[in-house]
Amino acid sequence: MKSVTLLSKMYELCITPLRGRPRVSNDNPYSESLFRTLKYCPQWPQDGFASLDTARAWVRGFMRRYNNEHRHSRIRFVTPAERHQGLDRQVLAQQHELYKRAKKKKPDRW
Repeated sequence: MKSVTLLSKMYELCITPLRGRPRVSNDNPYSESLFRTLKYCPQWPQDGFASLDTARAWVRGFMRRYNNEHRHSRIRFVTPAERHQGLDRQVLAQQHELYKRAKKKKPDRW
């Protein structure tokens, strides 16, 4: 008998190993992503929160800013609130017109 690594055995059996996240019953990548966003926010208190109410108030304020003020690059620099309310098309059209006027005004910049 000869010992082989698990990866070698998988290839030998024509099984392609997955590099993705394991599926478990309590796995929620969206909530984990949000938690990471919270933890790496510059305003996150270094010493933690004094009480549960303080933590809840901080998270409420963070979520209000995150959803209504922060412009997300993955949704073309509109806020999630604009996107969910269907206002993103109007905002993007206004941005497009602004860029067209700027390009006409200074074509050498573009």
